[in-house]
Amino acid sequence: MEATLLLFGQGRALDPLQMAMRAIVVFLIALVLIRISGRRSFGQRSPFDSVVVILLGATLSRAIVGASPFIATVGASFMIVICHRALAWACMHSRALERLVGGVEREVFSNGEFNEREMDAALISRTDVQESVRQKTGSRSMENVAAAILERNGEVSVIRKEA
Repeated sequence: MEATLLLFGQGRALDPLQMAMRAIVVFLIALVLIRISGRRSFGQRSPFDSVVVILLGATLSRAIVGASPFIATVGASFMIVICHRALAWACMHSRALERLVGGVEREVFSNGEFNEREMDAALISRTDVQESVRQKTGSRSMENVAAAILERNGEVSVIRKEA
């Protein structure tokens, strides 16, 4: 017990070695939590998944600096991951819940015209769509674009016209 207290400290009065030791342990715990959470949390970058990333970062940082009790902080982080997994599972089985949590894709350009209603609903401008087209096609022209779709993760997919 005395060695643990010496290595990891207690409360906010931590020396650099104690913070470094806590950082190593929190890093390993974060890896375990990420494995439990699944690849989705860090692969898709949807708003739903970003919440987990932000909350884990904010919560686990408190364990490193001693701002909150270590075990309670790890427990809270574990519950965040469990809630994420449970909600992801529920979204897989309920289309309505999936739409509520994950959102919907929006076709913001098709048949040579911008869809102002969809763009307004998504708070995206023509300039945003044109920027995505330039990045994806390497062209300034919208002539070769069949459609542009704002995906649920915020990225604009560009579908080229068939030759």
